[in-house]
Amino acid sequence: MENSPDKRIPQYIQAAEQLAHGNFQIQLPTSASDEIGRLGLALQGLAKSLESRYQELQKLNQLTSHINAGILLEEILNQVYQDFRDFIPYDRIGIALLEEDGNILRARWARTDYPDVKLGCGYFAAMAGSSLQKIMDSAQPRILNDLETYYAAKPDSESTAVILSEGVRSSLTCPLIANGVPIGFMFFSSRHTHTYANQHVEIYRQIAGQLSVIVEKGRLVSELAAQKEKIEQQYQEVRRLMDLQNTFMGIAAHDLRNPLASIQSVAELLLTPEFNLEEDEQLDFINDIRDQTRHMLLLLNDLLDVTRIEAGKLSLDLVYSEMRRLLLEAVRRNARLAEPKGTHVALADVPPGQVLVDPTRIRQVLDNLISNAVKYAPPGSLVQVRVFSGEHCWRIEVEDQGPGIRPQEHARLFQDFSRLSAVPTGGEKSTGLGLSISRRVVEAHGGSIGVDSEPGHGSIFWFTLPNDKMDSGSCED
Repeated sequence: MENSPDKRIPQYIQAAEQLAHGNFQIQLPTSASDEIGRLGLALQGLAKSLESRYQELQKLNQLTSHINAGILLEEILNQVYQDFRDFIPYDRIGIALLEEDGNILRARWARTDYPDVKLGCGYFAAMAGSSLQKIMDSAQPRILNDLETYYAAKPDSESTAVILSEGVRSSLTCPLIANGVPIGFMFFSSRHTHTYANQHVEIYRQIAGQLSVIVEKGRLVSELAAQKEKIEQQYQEVRRLMDLQNTFMGIAAHDLRNPLASIQSVAELLLTPEFNLEEDEQLDFINDIRDQTRHMLLLLNDLLDVTRIEAGKLSLDLVYSEMRRLLLEAVRRNARLAEPKGTHVALADVPPGQVLVDPTRIRQVLDNLISNAVKYAPPGSLVQVRVFSGEHCWRIEVEDQGPGIRPQEHARLFQDFSRLSAVPTGGEKSTGLGLSISRRVVEAHGGSIGVDSEPGHGSIFWFTLPNDKMDSGSCED
């Protein structure tokens, strides 16, 4: 009589079919005493392994979906940092992306569990001949479980030295390749040695393609967002300049109308034969024409200056200049102009030293401040010019004995076309642009400008200039 088939075999066949359909919860009769029983044990072990593998894949798919929900690169990478802990250990994750046709690798993002980050954004290195180029060519992640030993063998590796200084001791370097195109690297790092194993490499491989595409998407979206913001800023700047131009045109038309009308009427009067004007009367009319044209030329020059500065076309021709000579020339020039009012312009002792400036532009600032002091101070008063040399900057002051300026007007002083309550004491005219131009010129030199004034106590207009180009921007009041 032939042996009858083992009754367990149909159960095992049914279990194998269930496994093929993704049902991993199988119950089988097993035994280690015979081969068929051991087959059952193997099938149960396979079921558990497949279930574990399936759950891992499910988690990885959920992870990539979660990460892909981010739009901008930083959002995506922050999500990576939060979600990867269930799969790969790390104290730090960094991203570096390829630039310049893949020739340069630049660090773009890093996040850590510790505060002392030294290998930050902006760090870059050439790819040619580097160990990273070999990793990219092989498209295989690299494990370094003892960075100190690695650095001892390759002491020229600057990036390794920096990352070691952060306390990192092992790393997993993973190439990012999106649709066959290398885009950069993701670096998992730990402050412990021997953190990484082949299982971590296998986990990364499973989602490497998806992750690379997601990172590249984030990079492109971030770049587009940055370009959009830049274009929006440029558009707003163009709108502002157009509005400023329209304002200037309106003010120019308004402020030039009266002088031109006056010049036209005086010229017609001089050309009318019926009026037999004396020589002195003719000279008065000619002087009036000269004064009116001088004011119009001043207005036009100021408008051109402001327009040029606002358009970013203010260029400085910086040279080392003696401070005493700059101030002495400005004081002498304005002292002559102040003589008709009986106003005295005096220069206090000037400390020796040079300053790196555009002399023409700083002369313009000095002329504005000194002429304003003469313009608003009473006839016969004193205008004093002083200078102080500090550790980082020069401070130049122009003090007058005028009516002073109300506190609520200080903020408007250095704006375009500012009109204050004080009026020139000799009927002088003003374009309202001198102080705003001075502010722009001083700030372009790395200095600052301001006023100290109270009603009834005169005013001190001051500005600072760095002692040297290297101190530009650090000059304190």
